[in-house]
Amino acid sequence: MSTTPPISPRPRLPSPLQELQDDRFTRHGVTLALKRDDLIHPDLPGNKYRKLFLNLDAAVTAGHEALLTFGGAYSNHLRATAAAGRLLGMDTIGMVRGDELSKRPLNPSLAQCAADGMRLHFIDRSTYRRKTDPEVLAALVHEAGARNPYVIPEGGSNSLAVQGCTALGEELRGHTDTAAVACGTGGTLAGMAGGLAPGQRALGIPVLKGGFLGREIQALQQQTFGAPTANWHLDERFHFGGYARTTPELTAFANDFEDRHGLSVERVYVAKLLYALTALSEEGTFAPGTKVTAVITATDPATPTAHSSQSSTSR
Repeated sequence: MSTTPPISPRPRLPSPLQELQDDRFTRHGVTLALKRDDLIHPDLPGNKYRKLFLNLDAAVTAGHEALLTFGGAYSNHLRATAAAGRLLGMDTIGMVRGDELSKRPLNPSLAQCAADGMRLHFIDRSTYRRKTDPEVLAALVHEAGARNPYVIPEGGSNSLAVQGCTALGEELRGHTDTAAVACGTGGTLAGMAGGLAPGQRALGIPVLKGGFLGREIQALQQQTFGAPTANWHLDERFHFGGYARTTPELTAFANDFEDRHGLSVERVYVAKLLYALTALSEEGTFAPGTKVTAVITATDPATPTAHSSQSSTSR
């Protein structure tokens, strides 16, 4: 495919792989590395570029002038879609879960969407749950006043997104034993697992509670590859109460990780992923000699710099 207008600046691919020295891993004989997908593009960081670029190509090829998509109040996908529309000169419409949010000031994520030109439509939660029903979707498109928009599902997770994320697994071939990623809708894990080499494993850390994600990932892989792969699993213990939920323990962990390594830790996805890997290392889940890679997929618009110390060594 070659019809998509070039996005400037050009994406940084493959994304950097950064090994960390952290005694919570090294004392168990485990090597921790970060796959810095957050550095792929300043406006479309991480899995958002990988999940969107084939969808953007399809939208442009088919002559659509608008992108319409869905997300929660803290959706990185909404923010990336709004930025993509700005970069490509396309209108964007964001269907936001929770009509009560329209009565509040916009949070940093939604404010950035609006600044990039996205028209925000707030939907009650009951309707949002039925958004994939053809009649409901048609009504939402009509309500938004969108003419023939290209519809991207929540989180950007569809077959094109999964195809785009297979390159993530391919970039990690020969570099890790376990590749781990925080999961919202499962598209990144589905694609990454499909791109890994034999013998490598993919680990997903869901940031939502509910136990439904495994079925979604299997369905995405079935649609994309013809069958689910057998090289991934989920650990659902680290959602900390649900999407965008946090606890003082998680906040303290993220602040400490920032201090140890001089890295900004996004709270909705990345903090939960890094906490989970640290806990699993301390539990002895990873055998000595294991190389573990955490895929950093998100940046936080509210905290662009590290919490405190800029030291790159661990305590």
